[in-house]
Amino acid sequence: MKIAVLGSGMVGQALCAGLHSNGHEVMMGTRDPNSEKIHAWLKSTGGVRAGSFAEAAQFGELAFLCTAWSGTESALQLVGEDSLAGKVVIDVTNPLEFTDKGPRLVVGHTDSGGEQVQRWLPKAHVVKALNTVTAGTMISPQREEGTPDMFIAGNDPGAKQKVTELLKSFGWSVIDMGGIDESRLLEPLAMIWIKYYIRNKTFTHAFRLLRQ
Repeated sequence: MKIAVLGSGMVGQALCAGLHSNGHEVMMGTRDPNSEKIHAWLKSTGGVRAGSFAEAAQFGELAFLCTAWSGTESALQLVGEDSLAGKVVIDVTNPLEFTDKGPRLVVGHTDSGGEQVQRWLPKAHVVKALNTVTAGTMISPQREEGTPDMFIAGNDPGAKQKVTELLKSFGWSVIDMGGIDESRLLEPLAMIWIKYYIRNKTFTHAFRLLRQ
């Protein structure tokens, strides 16, 4: 599958490398695809291409959105809503700001980052997923203790089915929480992951429901 990864930070790089190793054709979308930093990373990875946000969005049959929240709206303005019209967009972002007391959510209760992304991309099918784990385990979630669960949320059943199949190919068990408004629950769940990381200095943990 041709996949766009919108974002070139730690999450974007991990997703690009993991998707490429799983046989997908990947293009990274970034503000400056000609930067020395991007070129050096592409050379070390091999097989992944880089372009502008708009070029990557047009390239991909499906897109991962993994920009820092502070730059997400402006990145999507550079993409343009028509470039992702009718496509599935997997929203990996969390609406965080970083303070001297640590990270905190800046959206919640009556709205969410996932809902904002869907409003910014009214012609796309946004599915919140992978926002509750670290970049390095998004495509390799397997544990000796068992298969962890990934919670997803989105309005379009077909889009969620497509995301479910992709996540299962990575090794996840998938739990559909409902519409994109359920991002109001999934984004605070990411804060539990973050707080556990801060207190215990471990970053490979994930969530798993115990079933009888």
